[in-house]
Amino acid sequence: MIQLSHITKIFNRGQANEVAALRDVSLQVREGEFVVLVGANGSGKTTLLNIIAGTEYPSEGVVHFSGRDVTRAPEHQRSRWVARVFQNPLGGTAPELSILDNFRLAALRTRRKTLRIGIDAAFRAAVREKIAGLGMGLEDKLNQPMGALSGGQRQALTLLMSVMDHTDILLLDEPTAALDPRSAEIVMQAAQKIIQGYGLATLFITHNLRDAHRYGNRLVQMAEGQVVRDLDAEAKSKLALKEMYEWFE
Repeated sequence: MIQLSHITKIFNRGQANEVAALRDVSLQVREGEFVVLVGANGSGKTTLLNIIAGTEYPSEGVVHFSGRDVTRAPEHQRSRWVARVFQNPLGGTAPELSILDNFRLAALRTRRKTLRIGIDAAFRAAVREKIAGLGMGLEDKLNQPMGALSGGQRQALTLLMSVMDHTDILLLDEPTAALDPRSAEIVMQAAQKIIQGYGLATLFITHNLRDAHRYGNRLVQMAEGQVVRDLDAEAKSKLALKEMYEWFE
């Protein structure tokens, strides 16, 4: 699904403050693969997601989605394949609009905007069914303003909205960092259901090593702009949490 070939990203090239954020990174993520990215601050994790999303272009290297070269495709063109959830639960929704209207906007993400999409009973029923799967009791509050919900509720709904339209790739950029432990658990359980249910190629950045150990079927560690460890499902299942902590000592 995702093929990154020899990706290098240099900021401020030739200047005193030149930074090599990524250095010759090659990485392939298959359909349905749930890749957890760990690494210290400045290791290149977010830059890697930006390269995939199209918010940054590589200085060198090539990006392919299912064999299609998207290296220089802008972010809005990649939205037909890519959905992204950020750290701040307030950033992925329109607080003044209802839950239903937020889902309607999400359903229009890659389509031509019209006044009729998302206003019929079938759409309301589909949204209600998806939200009921979260087990949060929000399916009967579709007309409630999004801004009245907790951060955890909004982040869980943002995850659902990311798959309202066609999506192949899900980028999770520390989606639980601003949440309390209980809300974070709800969001991660929702993410796991969505990833498995839709067969998404997923990259999940986290600094929570317990979550990194618990979730995903592949674990990638980055340091100084390079991939230094890449554990498949079998190797990850045998990895002790204590050993992960030792990586950062």
